[in-house]
Amino acid sequence: MKFFNVLLLGIVLLITSCSSEPNPQNTDSQVMNVSNKVEVIDFYGTHRCVTCKAIEANAKYTVNTFFPEEVKAGKVVFKTILVDDEANYDIAERFEATGTALFLNVIQNGKETHIDLTDFGFLKGKDKEAFSNELKTKIATELKKI
Repeated sequence: MKFFNVLLLGIVLLITSCSSEPNPQNTDSQVMNVSNKVEVIDFYGTHRCVTCKAIEANAKYTVNTFFPEEVKAGKVVFKTILVDDEANYDIAERFEATGTALFLNVIQNGKETHIDLTDFGFLKGKDKEAFSNELKTKIATELKKI
């Protein structure tokens, strides 16, 4: 009889501890994952030309110089992604990046919008001032939308 009572108590505790209510900590982390932001993504290959290196350097300079508060708040993020690394295959495939490429990934309410700036990057990549001014404008425009 004592065994039956202990078993019954264990079953009752098991059932009551398994509720369908969401865990507040999990809910908060899910909300944080879909926060609105602009990602500046520089895809690159193992072998890079001078312009490819300049695109990365100037994009990083632009983000850090003109958007330090937004970076701190997580509203603007700069990423470099090696497309030759198998671990990056899925993201490179999603952006259709096979070598050097520059994208703005605007995330708003969990929805991604990819803006391909690769042609712009190669056109103005070596001109730091022109590149930075134009990229700054593009990022600021997208920030206003989110």
